[in-house]
Amino acid sequence: MKYTLSVLVENQPGVLSKVVALFSRRGYNIDSVAVGATEDPTMSCIIIVGQGDDYILEQVEKQLNKVIPVIKVRSLAADAVQAELMLVKVGCETKDLAEINQIAALMKAEVVDVAKGSVTLRFAGVHDKCDTLCDLLRPYGIREIARTGVIALDRG
Repeated sequence: MKYTLSVLVENQPGVLSKVVALFSRRGYNIDSVAVGATEDPTMSCIIIVGQGDDYILEQVEKQLNKVIPVIKVRSLAADAVQAELMLVKVGCETKDLAEINQIAALMKAEVVDVAKGSVTLRFAGVHDKCDTLCDLLRPYGIREIARTGVIALDRG
């Protein structure tokens, strides 16, 4: 089972390493982690995506609540609003530019750079759609990919 945790922490150096070390010590893998400041500059929000059963999720939540700079831990619902940002650089000959533009338009990706021999696209969407865009662009030769971790908020 995949889970998404929202961890509100004090915005201070070393907090992320404490949180990640907790997962590492227990042998739990993190699929995705994203950190950013909140509306209050003294706090940050860490979004962690991982896999495990209910027992693992419960243990992770209990252990996170013991970490001193952690203010609040919430497990987000499966229907939470999620997004990931991706930049992908594709090898592009002039003859392929129209096709790559069609794929970008179809997926609602934005062309952010065109250079001799390459095109860079920016895409924001759910994890699966990022993977789909990569699959569509793979035949043209993906040169480089940069992806953020998943960010998420509960609905309502």
